[in-house]
Amino acid sequence: MTAYKALEQRLLSTPHTWLVTGVAGFIGSNLLETLLRLNQRVVGLDNFATGYRHNIDQALADAGHAPDSDAFRFIEGDICDLETCRAACDGVDFVLHQAALGSVPRSIEDPLRTNRANIDGFLTMLVAARDAGVRRFVYAASSSTYGDHPDLPKIEERIGNPLSPYAVTKVVNELYAGVFARTYGFRTIGLRYFNIFGKRQDPNGAYAAVIPKWIASLLSGETVYINGDGETSRDFCYIDNTVQMNILAAMTEDEAALDQVYNVALNDRTSLNSLFGMIQERLLQRRPDLRPVQPVHRDFRPGDVRHSQADIGKAVRLLGYAPTHDIARGLDEAMDWYVAALS
Repeated sequence: MTAYKALEQRLLSTPHTWLVTGVAGFIGSNLLETLLRLNQRVVGLDNFATGYRHNIDQALADAGHAPDSDAFRFIEGDICDLETCRAACDGVDFVLHQAALGSVPRSIEDPLRTNRANIDGFLTMLVAARDAGVRRFVYAASSSTYGDHPDLPKIEERIGNPLSPYAVTKVVNELYAGVFARTYGFRTIGLRYFNIFGKRQDPNGAYAAVIPKWIASLLSGETVYINGDGETSRDFCYIDNTVQMNILAAMTEDEAALDQVYNVALNDRTSLNSLFGMIQERLLQRRPDLRPVQPVHRDFRPGDVRHSQADIGKAVRLLGYAPTHDIARGLDEAMDWYVAALS
C-alpha cells in the first residue's frame, strides 16, 4: 500500500478542518472534491478573480454533497484583506494555499496586479495562518522558479534567474516561507507545480492552459496555434498527482520533510507537437464526426523556457509521493470531461 493510500484510510476516520484558498479554481475545486470524499471539513476562500462558482458546485456534487453541505463553508473575499484571511483561518488545521494570479504573459502585461495577488496576498495569508496557529501551510509554488537554469531534470536546490514577473513572485513566496520558518517556527511546504491539467481547467481567455485550450479549439473547429516549432517540451502532470502531493505535504509527520519545496510532476518530457497528436487522437476516438487538422506554428512566447522536466526523487523520498497518472492516462481520464464540458 502506498503512503497516500494509507493516508486516505486514516483521513476517512479522522476528520480535520482544511482551508483551501482559490477554491473556485481548477486545482482548488479538485482539492475540495477529494477532501470531502475523505470525510473532511473544508473552508473555501475565493474572490472569483479567475475561479468560478460552478467549479465549487460541481466539486460538491461530484463528492456527493448538497450545495448547503455542513462539511463546507465558503467565504467570498480577497487574500489581500487580513481580516478576511483571519476569518478563513479560524479553527483550521491545515491550509492549502492555491489562490494566485497565474500566467507568465499576464504578469508581463500587468506586473502590479500579479505582485499584489501573489506577494501581498501570500504574505497576508502567511500572517493570518501563523496567528491562527494552523498546523501546516502548504502553498502552490511554481516550476517558473527555475528560470534560466539549464539543467534537466530540474532539482529543487538549483534555480536560475526568473524570466517573468510571475516567476519573481513565486521565488518571493519561497523566500517568505523560509523566513517564517526560521523567524516564527511556522511550518510550511511549497509545491512547485509543473503544467498541471485535468477536469475543471478553464479553456477560455488569453491565458488558458494549452491542453483545455487546444481541445476547445478542436471541438469548435478553430485554428490550433503552437508557439514556436513545437519541440518545446513540458513535464505535464495530471491533477490527481497534484491533489496527492498537497495532502501528503499537509499530513507528513517527518520533520525532515517540513520547510521544504518539492517538484510536482512526473520526471518526463512531452513536446508540444507530441501533445497535439495525443490530444487529437483521443478526441477523434470520442468525436468521429470531427476531421483531423494540422496546427499552425507562430512565434515563441516571451518569458517561456524551452524545456522543462522535474526530478521528483525528493518528493518520493521524503513524502512518499507515488504518481498514479502519466500524461497518457491523465488525458484518457480527463478527455471525457473535456468533451462533455466544452462541446
